[in-house]
Amino acid sequence: MRRLCDPADARRLLNPGPVGIITTAWRGNVNAAPVAWMTPLSIDPPRIGAAIAPERHTATMIRFSGAFAINIPGPALLKHTAFLGSLSGLETNKLEAAGLETFRPLLIDAPLIEGCLAWIECLVEDAIKIGDHTLFVADPVKVQADDEAYAGRWLLQSREKSPLTYIGGRHYAVIGDLLEAAITVDEHGALVTETPEEREARLEREAREAELRRLEGDEGYRQRLQRES
Repeated sequence: MRRLCDPADARRLLNPGPVGIITTAWRGNVNAAPVAWMTPLSIDPPRIGAAIAPERHTATMIRFSGAFAINIPGPALLKHTAFLGSLSGLETNKLEAAGLETFRPLLIDAPLIEGCLAWIECLVEDAIKIGDHTLFVADPVKVQADDEAYAGRWLLQSREKSPLTYIGGRHYAVIGDLLEAAITVDEHGALVTETPEEREARLEREAREAELRRLEGDEGYRQRLQRES
């Protein structure tokens, strides 16, 4: 069953991606704000983009300083991330109010947040007005990552070392369940969507789920899934 959505739902459907806490610094002032609208823009040269409403204090700090840092948090910083989005940095040092510790960046002035899983220091290359947001096009000049969380890709070996993603309102999720796509084709070169081994594993999994549903009922089964997640 397909459901027709509002065009504004496109932004929610294109997330989840890792949410970032953008930190900025300008003339002794620092700021931090969660941003979900970030995207790669180019491989060579490497460029990334962050879309921010121009009236936001973060956008002003970026325009003045020409730089910003993206700090990618895990679930340990869930409440901190939401808190940083709940108030303005115009009159509050949000990093101090959130009780977050920082460390020195390698190249820019914006502080980096301890306890995150990755850090990207950016120099602004361009600022493009798109609708009601400004797309800041940036050169990622220095990139660091927790080696238990990332090694050429997100490892997703534990919940604590997996990035947060924002899905709307006060709701976040943790990126997980690493899947590897093993491509198999038949003699005509067409995709084999399920090998005999995969079919056997699926049937076993479905049988276990059906038995749990029979024993616990649909509501009990949903509660079990929620506890396990």
